[in-house]
Amino acid sequence: MKPSILFLDIETAPDVVWTWGVYQANAISVKEHWYVLCFAAKWRGDKNILVRGLDDYPGYEGGNSTEDQLLDDVWQLLDEADIVVAHNGADFDVKKLNARFIDNGMKPPSPYKVVDTKRDLVQVAKYSSHRLDWLSKQLGFGAKIATDFSLWEGCMKGDTESWRTMKKYNAHDIDLLEKLYNELSPWIKQPNATLYGEYRNVEGCVNPACDGGKLIKRGLTYAETRVYQLYRCNKCGKQARSVKSESGTKVRGV
Repeated sequence: MKPSILFLDIETAPDVVWTWGVYQANAISVKEHWYVLCFAAKWRGDKNILVRGLDDYPGYEGGNSTEDQLLDDVWQLLDEADIVVAHNGADFDVKKLNARFIDNGMKPPSPYKVVDTKRDLVQVAKYSSHRLDWLSKQLGFGAKIATDFSLWEGCMKGDTESWRTMKKYNAHDIDLLEKLYNELSPWIKQPNATLYGEYRNVEGCVNPACDGGKLIKRGLTYAETRVYQLYRCNKCGKQARSVKSESGTKVRGV
């Protein structure tokens, strides 16, 4: 069994605040705090994208009237996941959800690793922009669905057509996210797939996104004082090194 990989994207309502102006304004007071409008999620290997909006739950009356039910559903998904993949997810999606979990008196889900396709890509490559829309266009996956703030306003007011469009928009982001992750997976730092389930201690590919790749010896790689066996997957190209060093040195630089 491979690690359970969950692709996740959330959409939130904004804070509604009082200000003295519109340019670089500081909020005088918060009239309404932000909340989660909807989420889209997909398990790797599953064809179906799960999308839930506040309007999908019994008792919806606009605003965040059913957010507790939505939060419970996304909590259950996170609790089952070994790895959560999201674009800007480490700073936004995960922390936003954690804030709402805490506000609603919920317990933490089981620990999971976060692969952030924005944060982790920046460590190895520099594009003109690292937004999901830009990267998807440049890599040939397509583009995000064009929207403006009126879509968020419509959902906040409970407009049926706005909700339909928002959930389509949210689901499409998951499709782009999965394609981006598959493309980047040999390049970015990720949890070691060989630590999970039946792959534990097996010399299979360390890339959680690789299906059936094998590690092939590709010479040596050199640390500051140690030499390690270098491996490369024969399918995805992900590189790895041996845990034990081949040799060391008796001196080191200062």
